[in-house]
Amino acid sequence: MARFDLPLDELRVYRPALAEPDDFDAFWRRTSEETRRHPLDARFVPLDLPLSAVEAHDVTFAGYGGHPVKAWLLLPAHVRGPLPAVVEYIGYNGGRGLPHQHLHWAAAGHAHLVMDNRGQGSGAWSPGHTPDPQGSGPAQPGQLTRGIEDPRTYYYRRLFTDAVRAVEAVRSHPRVDAARVAVTGVSQGGGIAVAVAGLVDGLAAVAADVPFLCAFPRGVALTDQGPYREIARYLGAHRDRAEQVFTTLSYFDAVHFAARATAPALFSVALEDRTCPPSTVFAVHNAYGGRDKTIQVYPFNDHEGGGPFQTEAQLRWLPARTAPHEEQTHAH
Repeated sequence: MARFDLPLDELRVYRPALAEPDDFDAFWRRTSEETRRHPLDARFVPLDLPLSAVEAHDVTFAGYGGHPVKAWLLLPAHVRGPLPAVVEYIGYNGGRGLPHQHLHWAAAGHAHLVMDNRGQGSGAWSPGHTPDPQGSGPAQPGQLTRGIEDPRTYYYRRLFTDAVRAVEAVRSHPRVDAARVAVTGVSQGGGIAVAVAGLVDGLAAVAADVPFLCAFPRGVALTDQGPYREIARYLGAHRDRAEQVFTTLSYFDAVHFAARATAPALFSVALEDRTCPPSTVFAVHNAYGGRDKTIQVYPFNDHEGGGPFQTEAQLRWLPARTAPHEEQTHAH
């Protein structure tokens, strides 16, 4: 696939005019207040796995609506802490998979919490274990149009809230330094990470690879690939609901959360990405409120982005952001 989006020099300054709801902050404040009526009830059950360098725990905590959400917690063995932590969010239709699929952060000395996606997890490479007990109206196959009739019922209200609670869960663990927690993810996971960065105070860093859920009007109009195509198909059937749909999506656009985020950020973008077009990724990077932000550009890649190259870049970038405070000061 050749490049199809704006030239790179235009991408670097691309800032689409997106309508932000007047009650955006109030909506998310109410959502947080409703969620906190339910105790977090984070539980960490040790697993007996054939891993000598990493300890694994099966995690359950109360997410949106008090619904139980699953996760894995991986800890470097024989290191008491307090540890820096990375909370990872998974891509579209993926789940938490199996513990041994997620070893590199613990191997690098971080606690690593991998959150399951409610109602997803049917991708062959990463099964999930968290149902979504709340239903919705008519929807296309997939998650992107579930409950899209109203921001209060939209699927991503529940998933973003779960993601915030995942940070609270890892901060509650006795071997984690609550002041040194970073969030990360690829594609959908990257978009969730940016949303969390706009909702949670005191994060150490955010690493978002080829993020999804950014600049929805641009993504829906520009690509014929899923998942954005789910919205186009929905509107092809419900021809009278475009205004309603894009109003709902404006409460969940990572661009709006990015403007509220201040933690150091590392983004990546692939210039041949047909799933998350480059202009949507640059839109969220360019809107990001933190001064310490970087974007790694992969000119000849599709949605795989940097893959293991970007993982190595993160492994080199993150330690300076999650070091104890005095070491961070020295590093900068």
